[in-house]
Amino acid sequence: MSPIYAERVLVIGAGLSGLATARALSGRGLAVSVLEAKDRVAEPWRSRHPALRLNIHRKFAGLPGQPAPRTDGIYLKRDTVVGHLERYAAQLGAPIHFGTGVKEIVRVEDGWQVTTTNGVHRAAHIVIATGRESLPHIPDWPGRETFEGELLHVGDLGDVSRFDGKRVLVVGAGNSGTDALNHLAAHRPKTVMISVRHGPAIVPRSIFGYPIHGLARLFAALPVKLTDPAFKLTERLLLGDLRRYGLASHPEGGSTRLLRDGVTFAIDDGFVAALKSGRFRVVPQIERIDRSRVVLNDGTSRELDVIIAATGYGTGLEPLLGHLGVLDSNGWPNHPMGERDPDHPGLWFTGFKPIFTGFFDAAGIAAKRIASGIEVDLAVATAQRDNAGTRRRLAGREPMTARRPYAVDRRPPIARPIDSDPDATPRTGMPQVRKNRM
Repeated sequence: MSPIYAERVLVIGAGLSGLATARALSGRGLAVSVLEAKDRVAEPWRSRHPALRLNIHRKFAGLPGQPAPRTDGIYLKRDTVVGHLERYAAQLGAPIHFGTGVKEIVRVEDGWQVTTTNGVHRAAHIVIATGRESLPHIPDWPGRETFEGELLHVGDLGDVSRFDGKRVLVVGAGNSGTDALNHLAAHRPKTVMISVRHGPAIVPRSIFGYPIHGLARLFAALPVKLTDPAFKLTERLLLGDLRRYGLASHPEGGSTRLLRDGVTFAIDDGFVAALKSGRFRVVPQIERIDRSRVVLNDGTSRELDVIIAATGYGTGLEPLLGHLGVLDSNGWPNHPMGERDPDHPGLWFTGFKPIFTGFFDAAGIAAKRIASGIEVDLAVATAQRDNAGTRRRLAGREPMTARRPYAVDRRPPIARPIDSDPDATPRTGMPQVRKNRM
């Protein structure tokens, strides 16, 4: 029989959001354990391109209690991010159970029961921190299985120098797709083609030498009706009309898509120059794959060596939580950033909503929100149990008999002037019992 563990709080996922929440909980003296399916922290970061840098300004890349390292300048390198998270986990003050995958989550009488590959856990509260980018998505193009080249998701990009001399198609030009294109622009692939359904909201990494993400708090404070046209104007002024090069502009603004759909801005760092020079070309969408060729929906075809699918991710939460009705039609939580769910007390989510300042800052905000909510809930539950125990103890005693007071005050009442308003506060300032008037 699998062992059963009992925790006050269980955090599922040891990414930056899960670690930040566990730190906030343990810092309040709450018992918390973390479950992580991988064998170490920061595993997704390790498979990224070795030259990767965050698009997030360093001042927004800290975690609660640990500022971002200053060794890399404005934008942290991939390996610096890994070390940042490793140090944070080492000082967490809460156990992390690595290699522990979650198989089932159900509501039980006293909270939640989580069945894992290593046993069953029960907790009054559980925090889901597995993230938006848990399950890479690659479209099921007809003939996909016949492709003779390399087909990979952008999350597994690795070192793009291995694509030098090869014919590459990048499908999607959002944040992750543009990041891959930025890296390809710094290398020597034979050809690079880009297939997009909707054009990205793209901005330069800096404006006149100032990093644009340094203004993130300002953007967050402004209404969307101002930021949407402002970003479109910035793109046009600094990057030009990219429609001339076949890159369409999405009909909706970048701020709207970020805050409503979680679609983050694409940051240019070489991609646009390669597009304008003709090194990169925009092509129609894929209709089907035929061995070494892709057939596009305009009837043309291209010989390819590599297809990089920058086509998004899924949360992978439906098998675990779909029966609870806590997910929207895209599989994302209805309460994605530490908000209380009144219909499912004790169930919390973090790491599922991008914000202007980035996912590190969002992790800290959600962690504080969750820790405060759980601390209050556990205090209320403890008080209720203590009161119930007191009532049970009193119910088992003999009825109390009235006893004569030790002394009786036989002094006459103090005479006071009568107010015209019988409910007025007495001039002595003493509280007065109000009588109901019919």
